[in-house]
Amino acid sequence: MANSYKLLFLILILLGFHFISSAQEESSKIKKLSKGADVILTGKVTQKKSSWNEAKTRIYTKATLQVEEYLKGNNNGNSVEITYPGGEVGDVGELYSHMPKFEDNEEVLVFLKKDEKNKGYKVLNGEEGKITVLSDPKSKEKVTSSNLRINDLKSQIKSFINEQ
Repeated sequence: MANSYKLLFLILILLGFHFISSAQEESSKIKKLSKGADVILTGKVTQKKSSWNEAKTRIYTKATLQVEEYLKGNNNGNSVEITYPGGEVGDVGELYSHMPKFEDNEEVLVFLKKDEKNKGYKVLNGEEGKITVLSDPKSKEKVTSSNLRINDLKSQIKSFINEQ
């Protein structure tokens, strides 16, 4: 019986180290994204439009976000256009791994980089730079898919920006 408790205790300690390590890894990723982004904002997807490039060799999608709050940068607008590879035009669809995808009416927190080629923005570091914002059914608070409170995440991002 004592060995069972020792084993259980050891497992709990290892799980604790795992969660601490995961939280530190996540914080490090957010810090890197915060420092590398030209613009960081929260907003809601209001429109998506996919089209071919000029050579008709690739499909790109433009998502328009209604800005709720700028955390870094500011283009003095209440909407931002983000271009990303992939989408559907007619019967043809293209899907790129590790690239963000946006859904109609989706709430997001995004880390953006100026896209000189398309005169808009692209998501920094692919899918890492897009965080979907959900409403917790119990508390009604806005949270990430990993159940981190958005207000806590925004505070963390602002502190990283202030370090610059």
